[in-house]
Amino acid sequence: MTEHAAPPYGVLWDRALGAYLGLALGDALGATTEFMTPREIAHRFAAQGGVHRHIVGGGWLKLARGQVTDDTTMSLALGQALLRGHALGRGFDTQLIADGFVAWWRGKPVDCGNTCRRGIQRYLQHGTLSGPPNDGDGGNGALMRNLPVALATLGDDAGFERVALAQARVTHHHPLSDAAVLGIGHLVRALLVGDDMSALQPRIAGFVQAHRAFRFTPYPGRASAYVVDTVQTVLHCFVTQPDFEQAVITAVNLGEDADTTGALVGMLAGARCGAGRLPRRWLARLDRAVMRDITDQAAALLALSRHDAALTTF
Repeated sequence: MTEHAAPPYGVLWDRALGAYLGLALGDALGATTEFMTPREIAHRFAAQGGVHRHIVGGGWLKLARGQVTDDTTMSLALGQALLRGHALGRGFDTQLIADGFVAWWRGKPVDCGNTCRRGIQRYLQHGTLSGPPNDGDGGNGALMRNLPVALATLGDDAGFERVALAQARVTHHHPLSDAAVLGIGHLVRALLVGDDMSALQPRIAGFVQAHRAFRFTPYPGRASAYVVDTVQTVLHCFVTQPDFEQAVITAVNLGEDADTTGALVGMLAGARCGAGRLPRRWLARLDRAVMRDITDQAAALLALSRHDAALTTF
């Protein structure tokens, strides 16, 4: 990570909260168009110029306006597990992370991906914290929930990579999932501590050069839950759309796994712009309990990172 003097806490807090709330906003907006095609979206929202741009709920999950999906709720479950581990003197304990995923699943979330479900069930049946490498684990479920790890380990790159991979492999053990979790995770960490787009461009180029499957120029046009499609879509929307709102709208109007691509674009774009510049009308529609939980958890995770690694340089 490029070295930076520690940003003032208020600036860091604004970026961290922007990332977490941005994730939830993208999730809530994208849930409406999940599993739709761009043509279906254009037809469904013809009265809005063929573009979905308002948080209205609905979608295949029939959500209430402002309700979020597993992208946000599983992130909150992971963050809670990290904080519980610290409170118990078992910092970054993978078993507590797995237990947190079990509690989340038993709480009957509105949605749970097949690979996440399979990994949680394997843990319950066999107690294993990682399955063997599996070609079927190349989805985006480990990537979508990793923000709490990035927040809790600021200032500790090695710790971030260790915990990020440990949480990922509870449900997903695939080299492309691993690469995405680390690559996008380091990208959001760089944004949090102050990298601008001129510094991020070579970082992104290096990531894509190291993992050619994620090349996104020219954009291939797929936004499925396959982690390659997800990363290509997220980087395409983030890089080409400097405005938070337009970046997220671009992502969710591609359909397919729109809640996850919207969430991840919202996370990156929210870290770039900060909470203070998120769309007020979207925030006004976000579920109040989710907003409260995110705000409380983001503060606690930043405090955890400051406890475990002095934020003097990055």
